[in-house]
Amino acid sequence: MDKVMFIEIGMGIDLHGQNVTKASVRAVQNAIHHNSMPGIRSVLPEGDLNRMKVNVRLAVPADADRLDLEAVRAELPYGQVTFDVVAGGMLTSSGIVLADKADRNDLAYIVIASVEVGY
Repeated sequence: MDKVMFIEIGMGIDLHGQNVTKASVRAVQNAIHHNSMPGIRSVLPEGDLNRMKVNVRLAVPADADRLDLEAVRAELPYGQVTFDVVAGGMLTSSGIVLADKADRNDLAYIVIASVEVGY
């Protein structure tokens, strides 16, 4: 990406499913759903939204090998999307002790997303 125009930050949580994809989708939704970029077409080459570049950095706490990046990509309506997955985020107790595994709590997966938009 030659020019970064916006950086949007979001957080997503899967409270009980230990699903890193669900938490990542929610983090990206959180990052992008409070923004409007009506002037972006005026700075993109040829005004083409498909030429916009979007880099998504996901800080995931566990199960990076289970992360479905295509499901995350589906949340981004325009642009050429790339991903950078790094260790981070948080695993924390949801406060529920699993009946079949009394020695372990039900974990909440927290993912942090940084969405860079430019061209």
